[in-house]
Amino acid sequence: MQRLYTKTNKMADISPKPNSISTIVRSFKSAVTKNCNENNLPFEWQARFHDHIIRDNDELERIQHYIINNPGNWEKDNLF
Repeated sequence: MQRLYTKTNKMADISPKPNSISTIVRSFKSAVTKNCNENNLPFEWQARFHDHIIRDNDELERIQHYIINNPGNWEKDNLF
């Protein structure tokens, strides 16, 4: 049987699946935001921030290298 492809089906296909890392992170961020709002705590997630799941050791090492060395590049940045 061929599935009728609708906009709703398409969104369901690309939505994070239950118990996936994406869903867990989204739930965590939602809970933190809600708690801060309920307690009048000044808090915002960093704007234009992109969550990224580190999938292997090579990627972890590349990101660690970036974090350690990036401050040395700040003076070259015209927005610094």
